[in-house]
Amino acid sequence: MQVIRDSAPDCENLRHDWTVEEARAIHDSSLIDLLYRAQDVHRGYHDAGRVQLCSLLSIKTGACPEDCAYCPQSAHHDTGLSAEKLMDVDSVLSSARTARDAGASRFCMGAAWREVRDGAEFDAVIEMVRGVRDLGMEACVTLGMLEKDQAERLADAGLTAYNHNLDTSRDFYDQIITTRQYDDRLRTLQNVREAGITLCTGGIIGMGESIDDRCAMLVELATLDPHPESVPVNALVAVQGTPLEAMEPVPPIEMARMIATARILMPRSVVRLSAGRTKLSEEAQLMCFMAGANSIFFGEKLLTTGNPDTEADTKLMREAGLEPLVPDTAAAAPSKLSATERQ
Repeated sequence: MQVIRDSAPDCENLRHDWTVEEARAIHDSSLIDLLYRAQDVHRGYHDAGRVQLCSLLSIKTGACPEDCAYCPQSAHHDTGLSAEKLMDVDSVLSSARTARDAGASRFCMGAAWREVRDGAEFDAVIEMVRGVRDLGMEACVTLGMLEKDQAERLADAGLTAYNHNLDTSRDFYDQIITTRQYDDRLRTLQNVREAGITLCTGGIIGMGESIDDRCAMLVELATLDPHPESVPVNALVAVQGTPLEAMEPVPPIEMARMIATARILMPRSVVRLSAGRTKLSEEAQLMCFMAGANSIFFGEKLLTTGNPDTEADTKLMREAGLEPLVPDTAAAAPSKLSATERQ
């Protein structure tokens, strides 16, 4: 039985005024104490025995004009990845059906665009969103930067969530991306929020950033009001041909610390154990669940990089006594902001 309290012992009220110093103190606390605190907060707001399974499909691959240092889809990097045009609607919905039948409740679609452009391709994405919702699944897309009217079209189609990661801290951002500004990302998040679509936004660790950078990225999210409904925590997947190809894998304890800190700062958010799971043992993944992660990406690929396969994830969850989460999508959706609230 799922038990949700109005407040968790460590968070009598949801806070939106966290500081980097506070986040760093939480992050650096004794690992045993940190996991205990995070699990206590987690149980105050979530069913600790359930994990949401999400599936992610690259619907348009490669040739992205952005220069993100971690991304094999960037046209700036020679990774050997072949560019592919936008998939047709029927093929995408067939993949969504397969994911649903395997146990996924959210279907995420990613297009390697810098920004959404109105026209036939965006019209096709709108149809994909409608089709995924008709299958009884949550629908999430990541399409790059988004204008207000485009966000409203996606909302009208029934989009559950829009993914647009901050990636890292404001101070470290220009070491990773130069083709768009940090505030461009925040502006897209605001457009999504005002359209009444839930936010899926997080970051990547292991790109050479400091611990303060990691905490600052979480604080940027935790000072949004309301908090993002979904916070993916990714470990860098170092791909040959990208500027970050020589980076060492993120140690599992560092991943667990980030997830636990995110859980404490944003108690109601779904914290997603995302990219980099192929480098984590089963025990390390379970530690991340103990730290407050309650969602994973399900299937053999995350856009263009590897991911544990469906059978392995099913076995892990069965042995751990975890069950798939079927979220209440109506309750999860925020209402649109009024004109006064936008000011």
